[in-house]
Amino acid sequence: MFKYRVINHWDNMDGSVERGYAGRSLFFKDNKFAYDKAKINAYAVLLGSIGINQISLNNVNVNSVSAKLITPEFLPDLAKVAAIFREYGIKLLIAIEFSAPKSLGGLPSCDPLDRAVADWWKEQTNLVYSYIPDLAGFLVKADSEFRDGPAELGRTQAEGANVIAAALAPHGGVLYWRCFVYNCRQDWRNTNIDRAKAAYEEFADLDGEFSDNVILQIKNGPLDFQVREPLSPLLGNMKSTREALELQITQEYTGQQIDLFALAVQWEEYLNSPVSDTESLADICGNKIEAICGVANVGDDTFLCGNPLAEANLYAFGRFGQNPKDNAKAILSDWVKSYFGKDIPEIAEMLYKSKKIYEMYTSPLALGWMVTPHYHYGPSPEGYEFDKWGTYHRANHTHIGVERNSTGTGYTAQYHPYLAALYEDPATTPEELLLFFHRLPYDYKLKSGQTLLQYIYDTHFEGAEGVLEMSETWGKLYGAVPDEIFLEVIKRLTLQDINAREWRDVVNTYFYRLTGIPDKKGRLIYD
Repeated sequence: MFKYRVINHWDNMDGSVERGYAGRSLFFKDNKFAYDKAKINAYAVLLGSIGINQISLNNVNVNSVSAKLITPEFLPDLAKVAAIFREYGIKLLIAIEFSAPKSLGGLPSCDPLDRAVADWWKEQTNLVYSYIPDLAGFLVKADSEFRDGPAELGRTQAEGANVIAAALAPHGGVLYWRCFVYNCRQDWRNTNIDRAKAAYEEFADLDGEFSDNVILQIKNGPLDFQVREPLSPLLGNMKSTREALELQITQEYTGQQIDLFALAVQWEEYLNSPVSDTESLADICGNKIEAICGVANVGDDTFLCGNPLAEANLYAFGRFGQNPKDNAKAILSDWVKSYFGKDIPEIAEMLYKSKKIYEMYTSPLALGWMVTPHYHYGPSPEGYEFDKWGTYHRANHTHIGVERNSTGTGYTAQYHPYLAALYEDPATTPEELLLFFHRLPYDYKLKSGQTLLQYIYDTHFEGAEGVLEMSETWGKLYGAVPDEIFLEVIKRLTLQDINAREWRDVVNTYFYRLTGIPDKKGRLIYD
């Protein structure tokens, strides 16, 4: 079991939710607290029932309004919400702004080595605890995607974290410091730059320099919650530093709670992935990795998660938080029984298959990054290919993928030697990760004997067909589930069918035009 089981809301105080696909915020509206106490109480009951013991309400991308949550303007209201969650064993966290000493305190700098900055953090933190004595601590996103941070001041991430941690320490508070730190102004022309390497390069050499009450919050993969990517090499490698595993419950890249995607299946795959020749990620979770943090997928929609079936993802997060070696099939089956009040194996099976189906029509072989820019829903094969964000697949008329072994960007060297050797060669790299680690010709033969390109064609056709099969399965459940749930899921499956066919046609046509190689099965590909 993880010691800390944390929900991170990305709610803005104007009521919007960043990467939120289930309506508006449960907590905020018009830049103030505005909530239905009964609904928040019910939400707290739900979270408590699945073992959640910490929660942050506001977006990690703190703005000028939410930065004031640690001031008397909002602390009385925040304390009232803390009291609701406290009843169910859940402590509050606050996402704070690294530059708060400057933006709120009026100091000329937020330099963590400046004594005045340290004093400001101490005084402000004491104030916060005077309102919420059992506050779990703070959460920080710094030096990433235009957020202020210590690096721009010539300081290390450890120096930036430790000054805030020192203010929290007398109160028993912890500081979650996100490791999603990278240069988001990269040059696509430079093939030696590799965004996947960024977090390890930023943090690995600082092992042992963080204060005892700092927990590094590390995304499951080195990029950004993709449908398929390897584990972050930071996980388990900070031997003298506390770590948390960050997962995304909200379906930013996995269908946005329109397309069905059971994250339990994905998370089980990650947790079963090796971190060395003797241990899996699950083996070190709850011990070396003491916290699990999930980006929330809830809002004020009629159905808490927008899609009624997406509530299975929130439930699965809680289950894995209590047992990282839990079983996805069992979790999904148990959720169906709990949600519908009876066993409906067809729904459990739909959920279990949904992850593979979505992966087939979007990102086979860990291709990734073909989504529509900014929105991240729907296909755009070159949408991010020539931009600053460092998320490239580098397809041309002969090859596709990024070479990340010793002859490429050298990313594989960040892993345990066992894994580095495994990922070095396409022949030993797990095929589901092939195009993440290697740049290969379209006629490269997979273990099945298929060429790489034919596999891409096949999976996109099969994935679209899989959506139709799920729709047929659901259609047969009329009368077996409440009408309002039946109709809502039908509506979303209809949208998913449109999305899957668009992915199939856009991606297959893209590669056909690029290579001139036809589908050997003669199916319709547009030219």
